[in-house]
Amino acid sequence: MSLTRKLVTAAAFVAGAGAAYRLMVREARRISFRDRVAVITGGSRGLGLVLARQLAAEHARLAILARNEDGLERAVRDIAARGAEVVGIPCDVTDRQQVNDAIQQVVDRYNRLDVLINNAGTIQVGPLEHMKLEDFDDALKLHTWAPLYTTLAALPHMRKLGEGRIVNISSIGGEVSVPHLIPYSTSKFALVGLSEGLRAELAKDNVFVTTICPGLMRTGSPGNAYTKGQHAREFLWFAISDSLPVTSTSAESAARQILNATRHGDARLTITLQAKLAVVMHALFPGFVADLMALADRLLPGPAEQDGQTSKTGFESRPRTLPSFVTKLTDRAAERNNEIPAPSSS
Repeated sequence: MSLTRKLVTAAAFVAGAGAAYRLMVREARRISFRDRVAVITGGSRGLGLVLARQLAAEHARLAILARNEDGLERAVRDIAARGAEVVGIPCDVTDRQQVNDAIQQVVDRYNRLDVLINNAGTIQVGPLEHMKLEDFDDALKLHTWAPLYTTLAALPHMRKLGEGRIVNISSIGGEVSVPHLIPYSTSKFALVGLSEGLRAELAKDNVFVTTICPGLMRTGSPGNAYTKGQHAREFLWFAISDSLPVTSTSAESAARQILNATRHGDARLTITLQAKLAVVMHALFPGFVADLMALADRLLPGPAEQDGQTSKTGFESRPRTLPSFVTKLTDRAAERNNEIPAPSSS
């Protein structure tokens, strides 16, 4: 056997042994969610609600945190109707004292805390010309500081148990910065750094931190996103991208993948083929991807001449003449996943 063939054979053996070892370690970390106590921030709608439903099906005990009490009550009824034990806790996760109080309330009720899923988030869509420092500050508070607050509050209870799972829902926007989403991407990049650093330091405590970077998901969220600039046109590009099967995945599929990664204590999960390709391209050809993003920016709506600084919800920005079939999948997801506000009683 030639030296080259021997080296190739040895390399293949090492690679195979490494893969087998990784699978063995991953399986050894596997947990069941039955009777585990899981806290989900932003758990009243969208991906958070879908995660709660799937955890309920696995007999977890749940606490869902959200700011909107009406939406929270509807979500609790949804989960309870599936036979799960669930408590809804009104909480602004950007307020550290509210977070501390909420986590303590969970522990007082269940006497433990096993899983923390930092899912709460929002999206601001619009050109840089209309973004203020406050937009960046708000994004960082919700996507970076809030997960840190919940993590610091949950850690003593996980260390007491001798194990735990922490899941941070970042985004493909936390790996490749996208034009017209700069405050969002800035905060999601920060969350990736926080999450990966936490994993490195908490593994010794048997607390495994998983960083999730999804691409577009059909959770029904565009109506609750915020737009600036040419509001209707900003809503259109975002909502249509979010609704097309070729560019997005269902919330249910994403949730299954997230819970599988959580179950095994995986370090990182990127969801959708498009997102994985974007990450690889960005790593191998950063200059090329930067040029593509600059081209995308030219194709997106420019600044508005009037009223561009005003922040409007997607529901307020949606054109009345928009054909329903264009966003049909997203609209159906919004109805399923509690993304549509209840009618005003006034």
